[in-house]
Amino acid sequence: MAWSTRELADLAGTTVNTVRHYHRSGLLEEPERMSNGYKQYRARHLVRLLQIRRLRDLGVPLAQIEAVGVANGANAAQALLAIDADLAASIERLQRARAEIHAILEGATATDVPAGFEGVAAGMSGSDRSLMLIYEQLYDESAMSDLRQMAQGEPDDTSTEFDELPADADEPTRQRLAAAMAPQLAQHLSDFPWLMQPAEHLSKGQRVTQETFLETFTELYNEAQLNVLGRASVLATEQLAATANNEGEPDGE
Repeated sequence: MAWSTRELADLAGTTVNTVRHYHRSGLLEEPERMSNGYKQYRARHLVRLLQIRRLRDLGVPLAQIEAVGVANGANAAQALLAIDADLAASIERLQRARAEIHAILEGATATDVPAGFEGVAAGMSGSDRSLMLIYEQLYDESAMSDLRQMAQGEPDDTSTEFDELPADADEPTRQRLAAAMAPQLAQHLSDFPWLMQPAEHLSKGQRVTQETFLETFTELYNEAQLNVLGRASVLATEQLAATANNEGEPDGE
């Protein structure tokens, strides 16, 4: 008794294309052909195809099926242990995802901030939330933990005014707002010195990071807001320098 490709696929509960794919990958040997050119599959082909299907159902990658298929071999045990570890990691990841989805459905978390920022999301503007999502791709976990600390607290009048600042804000408004923002920025720079030289906390190359920062800031903030951020940064740096100079001066007699 011999079967055609379609008959073999039907018996094994798979498709003709899958059978052909297994041929191309070398997992299933090519059968003999009849005089008319049609393939003649035998029981050994069906058994092998069912073995492959069984391993695929267990999550074994095609590249490892050959090793796992060696009955009672040391290579098979090693391969299965590695696959089991991968499955355990996948299960853990899916369980975390399910827990977060349930929290989102219950209103206890948000989808537009990185994991771990749910507790501070309420005090962040839409631009800040977007910025943190991008920061997560550029900074390491230690830096993100520091950024989470910086984001704590309720928004004050200054942050609200900055979020609502129009692009055509006048000069006095820009300078006043920058001066109001500078002390908090100086405090952040003092508490987290790496902000001045973040290279050791970057997960991407410096060029990619700089280009991403430039593109992100120019899209998330308008011209006036960017101008205020620049001014506030200069003022904060000057305040830090002044503080350092004062601390370095000897006490008077």
